[in-house]
Amino acid sequence: MSPDDGGFPTDYEIAQSVQTEHIADVVEPFGLARDDLELHGEEKAKVKLDAIERITEESDADSDLVLVTGMTPTPLGEGKTVTTVGLGQAFNRIGQDALIAIREPSLGPVFGVKGGAAGGGYSQVLPMEDINLHFTGDLHALTSAHNLISTMLDNHIKQHNELDIAVNWVNWPRAIDMNDRVLREIVIGLGGDVTGVPREDGFILTAASELMAVLCLADSIQDLKERIGRIIVAYDRDGDVVTVDDIDATGAVTILLKDALKPNVVQTIEGTPAFVHGGPFANIAHGTNSLIADDVASSLADVLVTEAGFGSDLGAEKFMNIVCRFGDMEPDAVTLVASVRALKYHGYDMWPPDVDELESENVEALERGFENLDRHVSNLRKFGVEVVVAINRFPEDSDEEVQTVIDHCEDELGVAAAESNVFSDGGEGGVELAEKLTDAIEADSDFAPLYDVDASIKEKIETVATEIYGAEGVEYHGSAEDDIERLTDLDFDDVPVCMSKTFHSFSDDASKKGAPEGWTLEVTEVYPSAGAGFLVVLTGDVLTLPGLPEEPAAAGMDIDADENISGLF
Repeated sequence: MSPDDGGFPTDYEIAQSVQTEHIADVVEPFGLARDDLELHGEEKAKVKLDAIERITEESDADSDLVLVTGMTPTPLGEGKTVTTVGLGQAFNRIGQDALIAIREPSLGPVFGVKGGAAGGGYSQVLPMEDINLHFTGDLHALTSAHNLISTMLDNHIKQHNELDIAVNWVNWPRAIDMNDRVLREIVIGLGGDVTGVPREDGFILTAASELMAVLCLADSIQDLKERIGRIIVAYDRDGDVVTVDDIDATGAVTILLKDALKPNVVQTIEGTPAFVHGGPFANIAHGTNSLIADDVASSLADVLVTEAGFGSDLGAEKFMNIVCRFGDMEPDAVTLVASVRALKYHGYDMWPPDVDELESENVEALERGFENLDRHVSNLRKFGVEVVVAINRFPEDSDEEVQTVIDHCEDELGVAAAESNVFSDGGEGGVELAEKLTDAIEADSDFAPLYDVDASIKEKIETVATEIYGAEGVEYHGSAEDDIERLTDLDFDDVPVCMSKTFHSFSDDASKKGAPEGWTLEVTEVYPSAGAGFLVVLTGDVLTLPGLPEEPAAAGMDIDADENISGLF
């Protein structure tokens, strides 16, 4: 249950107290030999690509896929990753050979306000400090590869511009793995002819780079190379696309990413193998870990537990409509993570809510917040998959509040629900949830994406807007209408749409909580993510390079002479 009144150790203290096994010993029972691994010390490894090819070709496993998603998140955090990790441990406790797959953290959120992405309490992946910092260098490789494209592009423009690139139609920014708001909009090329051609530019977070999406959707070096080559970096003066291939950067960029393509494997506190690989944003890209990690994990396990970013209106929608198409897979069950305090947050009668009051029992506010949970459940059912609600329990939650949520789910919504205590109790705290998911997996499902990729661009946008977000319709502003016409002419209309929207609300207005109705989605721009294989649809203001808060997490971190870290988590 909840931590006792005597205090609860920090994530870092818990992690340091665990005696880990050599990673080769952790994965050996699942069919990965030491020769299949590239070791990064004793606790981390990458799986070799030739091993993945052999394992997936030889596998006849009919594994089950459980997707973990959540209700609309709040600044307090609902515990989606801790549920994913704890659920993997719980499945192993009930006799299933289970693996988990999650995204890699980005340094920007780690040092900013959001924190890391390694789970927490007694349901976290180890070594948590390495995973949240440099890990195996994937994010650094992606940053270098992204910026190599940038510098090759500007060098081409400087060196006579044989492709006739329109300087004001360059759409490949720089990238940095740090929250640094002053770099969002910059001017480059100042200093005369020796420096280059002046133009406006900017930076995005590495996790928001199209290269991140490409890496997470590629299934081999050759596929990675082909995807990189077709990335659109600019347009010429006639409006024709200029790609990475056109500026002769494909080979070098692929070289920088050859090791990053290999999935990382670590372990949870209870020794469950965990694939931690890739980290695309869910509000600008598809928001899940790599397909190559899912592929090998599914070949090795009875159950694979994977996670989609943000709420189900973003991460899960894109998992169903984009990732499942590209990966030729489908979820057997979905876990929707909710929390008592998040429900009260969405049902609070004054705005903004008093965070301290959210810790006090308030069944009335809780019940008002059900509208958010209900829409998420309804949306997920539209994909033909069984849903189980996981109530991630916090110490201040009352028994009455938790039971109220369970009763609502089972009696009003007709879905199973279970209290989850994986933070405080590890896998044991998720056994009931794992058992209810096992029942859901065994039930009949009829999975299907929400739209046909051959539908028009507008039809796909409007389907997601009305069926998932609850909008009455869509309005197109700025360049959106021209973008759609041009993309249709360029034959980019037969791919999925990746909606870029705030994660704070079902709507495109972050201030609207619950389940807003009677509103219109405003689309401002549509552009191709040709390497990834989808169209990005911009709605509202979505930051691709966050800034640090007034009190960044980095300010509270320290390390002593014995390398003991404090303040990380």
